[in-house]
Amino acid sequence: MSSFSTRALTLLSSVFGACGLLLVGVAVSTDYWLLMEEGIVLQQNQTTEVKMALHSGLWRVCFVAGPEKGRCVASEYFTEPEIEITTENTANILKMVRTATPFPMVSLLFVFTAFVISNIGHIRPQRTILAFVSGIFFILSGLSLVVGLVLYISSINDEVMNRPREPEQFFHYHYGWSFAFAASSFLLKEGAGVMSVYLFMKRYAEEELYRPHPALYRPRMSDCSDYSGQFLHPDSWAPPQRGRSASDVSSDISIQLNQTPPPQHLPQ
Repeated sequence: MSSFSTRALTLLSSVFGACGLLLVGVAVSTDYWLLMEEGIVLQQNQTTEVKMALHSGLWRVCFVAGPEKGRCVASEYFTEPEIEITTENTANILKMVRTATPFPMVSLLFVFTAFVISNIGHIRPQRTILAFVSGIFFILSGLSLVVGLVLYISSINDEVMNRPREPEQFFHYHYGWSFAFAASSFLLKEGAGVMSVYLFMKRYAEEELYRPHPALYRPRMSDCSDYSGQFLHPDSWAPPQRGRSASDVSSDISIQLNQTPPPQHLPQ
């Protein structure tokens, strides 16, 4: 059961990470984050006339109605593009959303790094630390993306709230599918990060379970003496004695024969 759950976590973390990388990549490269429409209300028949409609992303603004219809303009971060926008508030929205651009880019870099490290860890599961590192990168990627989304939403809301209320004009906006992809990517990356960290904990616990105890590497000593087993070390062995020659042995025997036995006293 433990092996099955480990394989399931490995598969799910890979799927979640791949889907999160794909969605944030599509979101960053497309320009359907925000769709805006503004115009006037005709008092005679209470109908509306669209003066301008556009959809924008992190890098480009495309007009679908108005004087600039059919034109796509790259978002200039240092100079203002030469485009005709009906109201100043709409222009300010397009300026303010640029502050959120770096965070999705950092998120894309983090999730790519996490995906690569995660797959290396799946190929070499003995490198347990790789699962933990990939999980941290997945979580950081999700946090960076959610910061960018919060800045994006707050910039738009601030400009909409400051917009003057005029009954003869209307203004509508909503978030597009690129924004929805980015929000879904945040959930997938956080899920992949949590599963990768949990996979690291399971692999580490399994390694500790099957790792031999350090006492098995030492010789077993008797409990009755503190010095038991001290002669198992070669350093404590006595140096080998050199063998005696035949002449030394014969001389010792002759000495023993020539020695006079001590006098024995007879009992009285």
